Amino acid sequence: MSAIADSTKSGQGQMRPAGLATIERNRVMIRWWLYCVCALILAMVVVGGATRLTESGLSITEWKPIHGVIPPLSEAEWEEELEKYRQIPEYQIINKGMSLDEFKVIFWWEWGHRLLGRLIGVVYFVPMVTFWAAGRIEPWLKPRLVVGLALGGLQGFVGWWMVASGLVDRVDVSQYRLAVHLTLALIIFAYLFWLARRLASLSEPADEEQGRLAGLGRLVLGLVFVQIFLGGLVAGLNAGLTFNTWPLMDGKIVPGGLLAMQPAWLNFFENVMTVQFQHRMTAYLLVVVALVLTYSTFKVSRRKELRRAAAHVGGFILLQAIIGILTLIWMVPLSVALIHQGFAVFVLAAFVDYMAALKGPFPARN
Repeated sequence: MSAIADSTKSGQGQMRPAGLATIERNRVMIRWWLYCVCALILAMVVVGGATRLTESGLSITEWKPIHGVIPPLSEAEWEEELEKYRQIPEYQIINKGMSLDEFKVIFWWEWGHRLLGRLIGVVYFVPMVTFWAAGRIEPWLKPRLVVGLALGGLQGFVGWWMVASGLVDRVDVSQYRLAVHLTLALIIFAYLFWLARRLASLSEPADEEQGRLAGLGRLVLGLVFVQIFLGGLVAGLNAGLTFNTWPLMDGKIVPGGLLAMQPAWLNFFENVMTVQFQHRMTAYLLVVVALVLTYSTFKVSRRKELRRAAAHVGGFILLQAIIGILTLIWMVPLSVALIHQGFAVFVLAAFVDYMAALKGPFPARN
């Protein structure tokens, strides 16, 4: 890679002398490690979606980052967990009389979700420390990886903050906190995938591409995150279980009652109809601007790398729109809903890959 220097400085906190081939090998290892972490985050998003759709998220009422790794191992311990669940409003109002076997089903979903979160932490932290100690991480990359570690810790806190909202005075978690939790997970995914893609041997971008495509690309990527947040609100309010027709909603293109709540701003976060409507409208907008981006890229650029990324952007967003429509009109079957949520990660990956291809590889820094 022409942008990589033949050697870097040595000494405490700096890379050992290394040739071009060594630096490239180090980048390949780090890149595939980050891909593995991203794959686990994808799994986490899908399992989190299943935990939400099976109403399992409140089955574990305590936050035990270390001790919680071990599930109940005896009948007495299972009964103790069930008794804790019996103290919260979800059990008392929704699931009163739930048997131990029924409780175990929802417990295992939540326990698996939390265990996967811990696994991601280990898979991120241990290789990072190992690569760091071996001098395989370039100095400019170190603070970026530390930021990733900090974001992961923040996500653990946000996850418990979300669960805690459903333990008192509610029968489910706050849709606001659920949307934040989901959005932060995908911010972390995008951040790590961005690092991984820009560590690849990308071709150098042309100035014309940067000038004509970068702004539109950033706009579309921003809309993706807005749509992810809105999807979190839909999930938090179970809004997908209502108004299950398409393209009309409640028999109209623009249904009445969108601003029924006062103050008006509350409708955009708590009115089931409005939350689903804005998710639909943002999807339409996203499809249009993504296709414009794809078309513009083929018009402006001759780079195969960027054109391939643009084709993924256009194709993935159309497929995701179709999956979303099917999820709605089939009244959110678990399998289709999980495909919809999981494929959102692929859509995000396509947009991040496009922006990385547009930007080009990270330059070498000492």
